[in-house]
Amino acid sequence: MIDNHQKNIATFIHLSTFSRFIFPFGNFIGPIILWVTNKDKSEFVNEHGKQAINFQISILLYAIILGALTIPFFIFGILGQINLLDFNGFDNFHINIGKPSPLLYITGGFGVLAITGFILEIVFIVVASLKARDGELYKYPLTINFLK
Repeated sequence: MIDNHQKNIATFIHLSTFSRFIFPFGNFIGPIILWVTNKDKSEFVNEHGKQAINFQISILLYAIILGALTIPFFIFGILGQINLLDFNGFDNFHINIGKPSPLLYITGGFGVLAITGFILEIVFIVVASLKARDGELYKYPLTINFLK
């Protein structure tokens, strides 16, 4: 049977991923420390720890792929000189938004995808924390199982 201590540790493993907002790589360091120190004490904690770490590694991988796709479009857009704001000196200032580059739409689409992914990541972490609190196992969606 799963006791409250195990439920609390599993919950804190998921919630410790939010420590990335306090210090760099906190989303990896926090869960790894909690998981390594408690994985031998409970199979429940071990499973939640692996799930949380696998999800964070998967999110990092997806962010790298999205960044690698976005950067070339951004660079080509800069080199193609997107004329959203055409500045012609201090005396003559006008804004030209008549012809935005198609690259702007592609890069903007990737930006919307990144923001949507960030919001979903937060939702999934909160749901996993609530499931752990209730003593249930939770499998993050779209997670690559690096730790088995």
